[in-house]
Amino acid sequence: MAAAQPFDAATDAKYVQLTTFRKDGTPVASPLWAAAEGETLIMWTETTSWKVKRIRRDPHVVVQACDARGKNLRGRPVEGSATILDGAGTEHARQLIAKKYGIVGWILVKASRLRRGEDGTVGISITPR
Repeated sequence: MAAAQPFDAATDAKYVQLTTFRKDGTPVASPLWAAAEGETLIMWTETTSWKVKRIRRDPHVVVQACDARGKNLRGRPVEGSATILDGAGTEHARQLIAKKYGIVGWILVKASRLRRGEDGTVGISITPR
């Protein structure tokens, strides 16, 4: 695995399929925006989402580049370990998403803050296994 692409095609993809696992091992996939930062992949989602609850229980995840609907997978799936970020980490995740996705990312981050408040979203940091 090349150091410059620790998450294969997901490192630079516009959409990344994040797969988390239920208690019984059933995989659940969700397409998310993601920004690579060094050896980590940073994502941002709603604090109360099921994927966050699953990560808190089991940090094992799989990421792979996909389209906006989570289909048309490309590159290889990469296993990782996810960490739910604290307030400062989440703010950094928001900044990375806004920077990568430009004006659309900036607008979505601001709108989400207005709608959900500061604690309504949370950052996720993923490191490859």
